[in-house]
This record gives sequence, structure tokens and C-alpha cells, in this order.
Amino acid sequence: MIADKSINLIVTSPPYPMIEMWDDMFCDQDSSIQVLLDNGDGYAAFNKMHDILDLIWTECDRVLIDNGFVCINIGDATRTVNDNFCLYSNHTRIIDKFLSMGYCVLPDVLWRKQSNSPNKFMGSGMYPAGAYVTYEHEYILIFRKGGKRIFKGKDKELRQKSAFFWEERNVWFSDLWDVKGTSQKKLLTKNTRERNASFPFEIPYRLVNMYSAYGDIVLDPFAGLATTNIACIASNRNSIGVEIDPEMAKIALKNIDVEIDDVNGIISSRVNNHLQFIDGLPIEKRERCYKNKNHGFKVKTKQEMAIEIDLIDYNERIDNSYHYYYKEYSQMPKQLYVAI
Repeated sequence: MIADKSINLIVTSPPYPMIEMWDDMFCDQDSSIQVLLDNGDGYAAFNKMHDILDLIWTECDRVLIDNGFVCINIGDATRTVNDNFCLYSNHTRIIDKFLSMGYCVLPDVLWRKQSNSPNKFMGSGMYPAGAYVTYEHEYILIFRKGGKRIFKGKDKELRQKSAFFWEERNVWFSDLWDVKGTSQKKLLTKNTRERNASFPFEIPYRLVNMYSAYGDIVLDPFAGLATTNIACIASNRNSIGVEIDPEMAKIALKNIDVEIDDVNGIISSRVNNHLQFIDGLPIEKRERCYKNKNHGFKVKTKQEMAIEIDLIDYNERIDNSYHYYYKEYSQMPKQLYVAI
């Protein structure tokens, strides 16, 4: 049981209602959904599926701190039920739920997922009044529980160390992300549902850095392959993943035993990308840059002067969790945990 108001940030991508690959999961929890689908009542089935998700959002509200954030990757669904093709707006249904719980709805992000198919349109080809707009985006909904989070004392220092680079801010806080999606490869492990719709690493990696600080705990209530947890490992945050499928949970636990060199490569590439950005500035702008006090490289703004980025030294497994220990870039001993 996760304690009340113990989570700082929730980053997740739930099963999408009215996407057929998730029907069995929803029907296993409420058999009336299959009856409604068989009877051609698509909107009733849609609402029943969201009733199941609502239980999770209510639990998320219990464990989230006041002033914490919730980031949800969700796509709308298009589906033909009873010979009627229409859109099922998952993102608006989730927004309604969080509004009912008193959350602030913040500007969302459109994740652009282009199709490579030359025949992308749906419907009757070249004839008017029979074709449908191609759907190639998903939403990243962002909610805040109450007002702005206030950082004091040690928390303020950790926030400063957790700052992002100026050039990262300009990309991450755009309302349109062009991030390549992962393929929905099937997991054929015994007793595991033949599905996997995990989002690409870059999405939770950005969100974790945008809406949490060192020392925070991040929750993914739909852990899947533990992508959010791995993003937390690369960002030096604690994390908890919850997964309803026991076989999937085993895979997730295996996944968070990451190859340390691989994750350190991601961490190092973040620094290298920054150094390349600085080197690409005109000389007069480079001379006006500030100096980061922990690493010695130049940064664009004063708020970046305290950034501290550490590499992983080693990890150890304790029951259903992994503890990661960090080294320098600053040689300060650190520890975080990742639990499934």
C-alpha cells in the first residue's frame, strides 16, 4: 500500500478505451462491457471502460502530494461499432474526471506520431463526404493538484541542482513533440496478454525532468515495461511502478535491472548535447554565459549554475526493488530506489 500524499509526480500511459487491443483487459474487470460491445452500444462501453480508469485516478489522487503533478499520455480512439464509425475522445473524458477532483488543467502537449504509410487516409478514397482525417497524434495531459509547489530549505537546493538546460527548456516546454513512437511488439510470454503499447523512453524522461526534483518519488500506476521507471533511473529520481499483470510485472522488474553503461550513456549524452549547444553559440554570446559551479562548463542562465548531473556507480536488488548508487560527475554518494 502506497502511503497517502507520498508521491510527488505521476507519469503514465494507461490502456486506451475503445482500442481493440485493450478490450480483454477492460472486459476481464467488467463483463458488461463485452455485452455492450456485442450489442453495438459503443458509447456505453466507452464510459464503462473509463469508470475502471476512474478508480485508478481516484487512487492516484490519494497518494499524490498537494501541489503535485499528473502527466498522462493518452490517445483518442476511432472505431466502428454497429456499422457506425466515430471518434471516442479519451482525453476529454480524463480531463472531466480530473476537473471533478478539483485539479488544475495545465496546457497539454500534442505528441505527433506520423505514419509512414502512403495510404494513410481512412474512408472512401477520393470521394467527398466519406473520408476521415488521419489521426496521427496523442495527448500528454498535465494536471496539478492545487497551487504552485513551494520549495524551501534543502528542497530548494535540490530543485536548483535538478534544473534543466536552457536549450532543453525550449524544446521540452513546446506544445508539440515530434518523438518517434515505439513499435507495439507482442510479448509472447506464457500467461501474458499479447500486447505492448509502451511509450518511447524520451516522453517520460522529459516529463520526469520537467515536473520533479532530485529526491522526489515518481509513480507509474500502469508500469507496463517499466519505461517510466527507467527514465527515473536516468534522471536520479525514486520511482514506484504498479502493474496488474503478474507476467508483465516480472518483465518490468527485469527491465529495471538496467545495463549501467547504457544508462550512463544517456546521462552523458545529455551533457554532451549541452556542450555542443554552447560550442555552437556565437563567440559574443558564449562570452556572456555563466559557469556551472559543479561541473565547470558554461551555461546560458544563472538558474543553470547549480545543475548537478551524476552517473550510476552500481545497483543492488532488494526484494521487488532495485537500489541505484550514483557517483560523480561530483562524487557525492547518492541512492535511489525503483520498485515494481
